[in-house]
Amino acid sequence: MGQTLRLIPPPIGLRDIPEPRWDQVFRLSDDTGLLEHARNAIARREHGYCVDDVSRGLLVAAREPRPWPELVRHAERYLAFLTHAQSPDGAFRNRMSYERRWTDEPSLGDWWGRAMWGLGTAAARGPSGWIRREAMNAFRQGLARRSSWPRAMAFAGLGAAEVLRAGPYDPAVAELLGDAATVIGVPGSDPDWVWPEPNLTYANPSLAEVVIAAGDLLGDEALLVDGLRMLTWLCGMQEHDGHLSTVPVGGWRPGVPDLARHRFDQQPIEAAATADACATAAAVTGDEHWDASLFQAIAWFFGDNDTGTVMYDAETGGCYDGLTANGPNLNQGAESTLALVSTMQHARTLASRGATRPSGGLA
Repeated sequence: MGQTLRLIPPPIGLRDIPEPRWDQVFRLSDDTGLLEHARNAIARREHGYCVDDVSRGLLVAAREPRPWPELVRHAERYLAFLTHAQSPDGAFRNRMSYERRWTDEPSLGDWWGRAMWGLGTAAARGPSGWIRREAMNAFRQGLARRSSWPRAMAFAGLGAAEVLRAGPYDPAVAELLGDAATVIGVPGSDPDWVWPEPNLTYANPSLAEVVIAAGDLLGDEALLVDGLRMLTWLCGMQEHDGHLSTVPVGGWRPGVPDLARHRFDQQPIEAAATADACATAAAVTGDEHWDASLFQAIAWFFGDNDTGTVMYDAETGGCYDGLTANGPNLNQGAESTLALVSTMQHARTLASRGATRPSGGLA
């Protein structure tokens, strides 16, 4: 594959990053939930809703430190959608048509984990007492279930970490977090391929993040070191010419040199997951060196990426769906836009600590 010309954007700092905007999220939302896809910025109703994206919407809304009435109303709708999707045994359906008909049966795929992550975050940080209580009820309903899919377990484990941080300590919640770390496994001894899986696929930072969270919250120092080692290696793999170059849709495998590694299509959700994991590592360790990797994830959205493409649409407040070798996919769906909003939340927090443009090597 030939080399792609990279257009160098002007240097940016945290002061250049706008406040998180919810315009496109609200544009995709209605009184049922959050529509999955868009053509440009216009919702595509024919594709309906999915628990994956509604869970992301609830999670990101719960992270807002100063929610306003419109955001609270949307958080309530997202929570109602998830409780409707949940079966009595704790599993979740994923897809609903625009006509409000479920098109699948309850199961334990990634959407179960995403739902548990969103519910756990809302239970810990939701914008009102009744939202926190109802989210906790639904989280507990899914607490006894376990998925055979590592990423579903990682997402659910991150929801358990939110609940444990908020307290009080609950052994059943801690058990879910510990099980998630166990399913993921430990890093290998080969410095060229530390990752506990044979390939890098999708949501890789979330796997490292849940191991870090488990080590921290369960008091397991060795596990914490394992998670930090995984994330350090992953950040190194994803750094290219001083900027973030996320694992693309096709994934990466061992033994492929950097120059031969394919780099497209890159997804905003991968940059957001990197930001989440680095923010957790910084919070757990108190080590400001993680701010450099966090800033790379933020800057990816604003042009510091492999093609110099700004992924943020300042007119709509949305995020383009993917970065290709020829520029952005101009559609602005829910997953991508929520990834942008989540990462802008991290930028706001980083700026509030007095940082401008963190520099230095990888943590």
